Amino acid sequence: MTPADRSGSWPAAALNDPELVGKEPVIPTVCQTLPAELTQNAKGLLDDAIDADPDNSQPDASRIQAAINACSSGAVKLIAGSNGENAFLSGPLTLKSGVTLWVDQGVTLFASRSPADYQIADKNNCGETASSDNGCNALITATDAVNSGVVGEGIIDGRGGAVITTGKYANTLTWWDVGALTKTVSGANQNNPRLIQVTNKNSAKPTSKNFTLYKITLQNAPKFHFVPSGVNGVTVWGVKVLTPSLAYTVPGYDCPEGTTPATSGSPNYTRASTCFTPDTTKNTDAIDPGQSQNVLIAYNHISTGDDGVAIKSHNSSACVAPIADKYLGLLPIYTVSNVKILHNRLYFTHGMSIGSETDCAIKDVEIRDLTIDGHDAAFAVGVRIKTDMSVGGEVKNVSYDGVCIRRAQEALTIDTYYSSKTGQAYPDIHDITIKNYHYVDTANSIYNGDNVRVTLRGFSSDGQDLPLKNIVLNNTVFDSAPQLANKASGKIPASPSYAQITMGPGPVSFASLLLAAVENGAPEFEVLDNRDAPAESAEAPYDCSQAFALFPSAASAL
Repeated sequence: MTPADRSGSWPAAALNDPELVGKEPVIPTVCQTLPAELTQNAKGLLDDAIDADPDNSQPDASRIQAAINACSSGAVKLIAGSNGENAFLSGPLTLKSGVTLWVDQGVTLFASRSPADYQIADKNNCGETASSDNGCNALITATDAVNSGVVGEGIIDGRGGAVITTGKYANTLTWWDVGALTKTVSGANQNNPRLIQVTNKNSAKPTSKNFTLYKITLQNAPKFHFVPSGVNGVTVWGVKVLTPSLAYTVPGYDCPEGTTPATSGSPNYTRASTCFTPDTTKNTDAIDPGQSQNVLIAYNHISTGDDGVAIKSHNSSACVAPIADKYLGLLPIYTVSNVKILHNRLYFTHGMSIGSETDCAIKDVEIRDLTIDGHDAAFAVGVRIKTDMSVGGEVKNVSYDGVCIRRAQEALTIDTYYSSKTGQAYPDIHDITIKNYHYVDTANSIYNGDNVRVTLRGFSSDGQDLPLKNIVLNNTVFDSAPQLANKASGKIPASPSYAQITMGPGPVSFASLLLAAVENGAPEFEVLDNRDAPAESAEAPYDCSQAFALFPSAASAL
């Protein structure tokens, strides 16, 4: 039998993309080298005995931090020990300007499983739920940092499936069990640590610039993997994000009954889960660039329990009317702009998302050569722009070109009623182009034909009328007709509604459904048909025959 190809290689056309010439990151010179003193077990984890005592929860933190502090520039490189040691164990680390953390191939930096190590003073208890989620520092934080990053072909493992060792749920629940409580306890938010956070002390005067993630593998984060917030210049290149890894699950995510976190019914406070699926690792977004400009996300593979990429722009004190009128000079600081997402593959995720927070505006986004395989997961999502009147704002000048999707129920969504929350942050979405989009029917998939949904719903509430405008569908093809209509629910109108759609010049396979919606009186729903004729000479569907590839890691459960 020919072994499965997990190389993750890219076609020549992708590798030779002229837009990316000269932009691949360069690893800086080494400032200090640290050898590993711990060894992973056969599952690629750390034995519980190593840090069962919370006093030994982060044995490598002080020497890694000391090396970072001692370097004025360059990289702190984590390497294997002389006797084959290949693991580091640390709590929170702080990166400074000019310094990069380099995790060498074959080496894993593991995160402490003690919530006490991440605790932010006078905030909610880390490792518990509360009304807000402000209790934990990230494993790696860069504040007001310029020209820093995390690189190397090693692994950073957040140990989300590990039993925590301090706090209310010590020796009882895993990080992901704590996250699952938000599914079963009303109003609960998880206080779990992020893996990497880039931020600024003063969000109104951000100074963080040029942060790079390059070739690193991020896995098993207790919460979000990478959140650059208020950063001018972010590059994520050749990165793998995998949650949960095979160490915390079984092949095919076929976990035995009773071994996974409780995500419905009664909350679980007493049983540590032993097997995890992507949909039981809540809020483990892979890459969430917020309030950032000049972002490049290229050649990445992402499989995780929430958004693969989620572009967000949010500051409720500066960007929502009537407050925004007092802070007009600040709005450009928070507006997300010049984002390029080129040559990426998503697997188990909530898809390629813009939103839900868009109140500070998002503009000038290019998404090209994107593959999404939802693997028939109930939560799998394709391409979506999602927001609502509690966190809505302007989203404009977004282009998608070259998108292959299969086995995802929510295939294409532009929705200003993502939730029923209220407020004065009114969504305004316009000038969106979707070109060379192909939804591929797959044998034995439950998400083919009308089991696949397209949602097109602009905003008309609270005396505000903001339909979707200039939404262009050009060579947008489903192998079989999707479901277009979504029923109204409470104050949320039915879809399609409040939208101005332009079709063409390439084919739109569900054109008849769009035109029928107009004929049937969908509220403020307009369709301009600019497709080429005759149909038999129309452009062929975008070629997805080579698009879908296995996740390039033996640690994948797929």
